[in-house]
Amino acid sequence: MNSESSTNVLTRQWRIAEIAKQHPERSLNSIHHHLDLDWLRVAYGRLKKDKAPGYDGQTVRDYGNDLDRRLTDLLTRVKGGSYCAPPVKRVRIPKGEGKETRPIGIPTTEDKVLQRAVAMLLEPIYEEQFFDFSYGFRPGRSAHQALQRIWKQIMDEPIQWIVEVDIRKFFDTLDHNRLREVLRQRVTDGVITKLIDKWLNAGVLEQQQLTYPEEGTPQGGVISPMISNVFLHEVLDKWFEQTVRPRLLGRAFLVRYADDFVMGFQRKDEAERVYKVLPLRFQKYGLSINLEKTRVVRFASPQGGENRQGKAEAATFDFLGFTHYWGRSRKGQWFVMRKTASSRQRRTLRGVTLWCRKNRHQPTHEQHRQLCQKLQGHYAYYGIIGNSRSIASVRHKVLLIWHKWLSRRSRGHAQMTWARFISMLNGNLYLPPARIVHSNRVAKPQIRGTGCPKGARPDLWGRP
Repeated sequence: MNSESSTNVLTRQWRIAEIAKQHPERSLNSIHHHLDLDWLRVAYGRLKKDKAPGYDGQTVRDYGNDLDRRLTDLLTRVKGGSYCAPPVKRVRIPKGEGKETRPIGIPTTEDKVLQRAVAMLLEPIYEEQFFDFSYGFRPGRSAHQALQRIWKQIMDEPIQWIVEVDIRKFFDTLDHNRLREVLRQRVTDGVITKLIDKWLNAGVLEQQQLTYPEEGTPQGGVISPMISNVFLHEVLDKWFEQTVRPRLLGRAFLVRYADDFVMGFQRKDEAERVYKVLPLRFQKYGLSINLEKTRVVRFASPQGGENRQGKAEAATFDFLGFTHYWGRSRKGQWFVMRKTASSRQRRTLRGVTLWCRKNRHQPTHEQHRQLCQKLQGHYAYYGIIGNSRSIASVRHKVLLIWHKWLSRRSRGHAQMTWARFISMLNGNLYLPPARIVHSNRVAKPQIRGTGCPKGARPDLWGRP
């Protein structure tokens, strides 16, 4: 991908955004002409090259060989209407505790390129109407920014009640017909809508069985986060901002990251009223709320409300892998603090245990390299201010797990006593110490390809 192609595409995205901004109530029926060779080159360039291959076995780097010929052929099939979306291979990964799993879709590499290209067309249209409390899978936004927004809302506003919500199997139950209705409020371009229909109806290949589900969008597809954001913007975000908030007497907030969200309220009666009406709102769009995991939590600052042991009597809530709770700073002030959710910590350690057991006969230096990567990845997400104890605990338990499985290797290896293990760690196989990666000051959302804060431009796709 050369800089000229990238600049050309950014300019056209800006033009699409300007049209969407000028006509917020009008559906756009002619945007597919932007799909050309330059656009597909940039779409390919935005795919991560080190990701696992598609289910056809082709990697992103392999697809880059003779790229222009492949993209020209793809473009011809798309514009001629002969492009056929291949089935998505589905695999299941553990989700939380027990036997619950999350389905992940693995498309082909060519399909990833085209899905990315269509997402690049939809992005400037919908970024003009998405609210700033939506953070999932949007350019320049992250889970840590969503966490920081919650922290600031609770610390700066008189929020005392949290509605913690769980949508039941959102990606499995998303209604195709309702999704089409929502999408066509803004996009009626036949080429684009037909492509999305083809992806929705492409079928799912799981354990050599091909099925054609009438609802749901498999996680893992490049287009899936975009259309899911569009759907939840209509179902939840607009409803909260335009219907719920104007009727409230107290302060309130909503923070959403993909299908995970929490609401905060100043008044208990308003929190309970919204809690009761949420299932009806989601039912209207073919979705359901998991009432076993949805609750109203009192989350007011203790401010002296302590028991006889000097501990604050306050509830907690979980969001994006962190448990939020009230705790004291070193100066004795009350702050919202975050620690790794116990379910996430157990899942991490269970994964390390399975990996160490499976790879215990690998060379020790290779095991060390892999474990270092796993810990660095853990720190990269969970290494936030106030969570040092949790991530240090994970590192300590990883050491214990590693020693356990090294000591269970076959007789061909020298016995791994604890003293020998410590000596090995003190040599050149030292695991990285726990470290804080994210401070409480999270950068403002960034514009893709510019590196400047969102506030530095009139809108996401605006020019200087």
